[in-house]
Amino acid sequence: MKMNPQLSRRLLLGGLAVALLAALAWVALRTGPLAPTKVQVTEVKKGSVSPAIFGIGQVEAQRSWMVGPTVAGRVLGVQVDVGQTVQPGQPLAEMDPVDLDQRLAALDASLARAQSTQQAAGRGLSARASRMRLTSTLIARPPRGGLKLAAANLKRNEDLAKQAFISAGALEARAQEVASANAGVAAAQANLGGSAQDIARLRAERAALAQQRGNLKLVAPAAAVVTARDAEAGTTVVAGQAVLRLMDPASLWVKLRVDQGRSAGLAPGLAARITLRSRPGEALAGQVVRVEPLADSVTEERLAMVAFDALPAGVSVGEMAEVTLQLPATADSLLLPNAAVVQHEGQTGVWRLKDGALAFAPVTLGVQGLDGTVQVITGLDEGDTVVLYSQTALKANARIAVVEQLLPAGAKK
Repeated sequence: MKMNPQLSRRLLLGGLAVALLAALAWVALRTGPLAPTKVQVTEVKKGSVSPAIFGIGQVEAQRSWMVGPTVAGRVLGVQVDVGQTVQPGQPLAEMDPVDLDQRLAALDASLARAQSTQQAAGRGLSARASRMRLTSTLIARPPRGGLKLAAANLKRNEDLAKQAFISAGALEARAQEVASANAGVAAAQANLGGSAQDIARLRAERAALAQQRGNLKLVAPAAAVVTARDAEAGTTVVAGQAVLRLMDPASLWVKLRVDQGRSAGLAPGLAARITLRSRPGEALAGQVVRVEPLADSVTEERLAMVAFDALPAGVSVGEMAEVTLQLPATADSLLLPNAAVVQHEGQTGVWRLKDGALAFAPVTLGVQGLDGTVQVITGLDEGDTVVLYSQTALKANARIAVVEQLLPAGAKK
């Protein structure tokens, strides 16, 4: 019995359609949107973590100086250049004195005149004292008994006047002579004291001007190296502006910046491994000598100063450095790769695979090592299987396929 060709054609087309639908369903379930999510898993183990703090810093000088004038002026000359080593007290530069030398000369002349005036006042006082001694009158600085002698003479004249041996006019003239001599001596003493005060004032003014003149000579405050020359001869600078910048090459250290979220345990005394940008394959030993009390609120970093145990040669200020600070190792505890930790619905945890079912397990974490290992305080048990990497975002009871290694999208096996 022959089959109807039209029916055979329909059966063939129907079979092809069923095969095509089966192929599409297989593709959708294995590689399409309905396919299980490929994941790579790991096991929770026990061990010890050696936590460390990592940060980036730059080389700076602990002791540096900005050398400049205390008053505004014009630079007369600069005697040193960048890179030159200077010694304490060595002249570095000089400012233009303008009229300071002439003002010093004027003060010297005024001081000499005041000294001459003082000498003249002293000679006048001596002359008046001599005349008073000759006439037995009161002098400015009489010898012992001089006042008593003058008083006795005056008393005798008063007695003689009472007995009418001398006239009242003569007695009055003698008293006037004593008063006049006393006034002259007092005036001479005042002139002498004023001359001494003028001399003291002029000497103080000259000392101040001489110090101001000396400040125009810029000298090295300590043994240092010139790092910058900010002004040249003829440049006008203001008070406090740097003409030269110096640093102590033996005081270099690293100003380290550490993320505040990873700075737990940062303290002075921690051992450090310093890797300079110019020496990428060499780890230099150092130590944290100071932790700054003020953190950077903009970059959310803490600052620390790390000193070299042995300062290497050729280190330049401003060079970048990577610093690793080693903290004490923890006791044995549960460990987990940091890549397995995720955030889900506002909680920190991991995706745990138990009896073939996927569930989110919140965890409490401890310290973390630089190798990515993190300490698990609560939430997991030893031997638990957790998702390390997943092809897409996971959700509870999602269909998954565990693979040995998760390949990136587009990669070929």
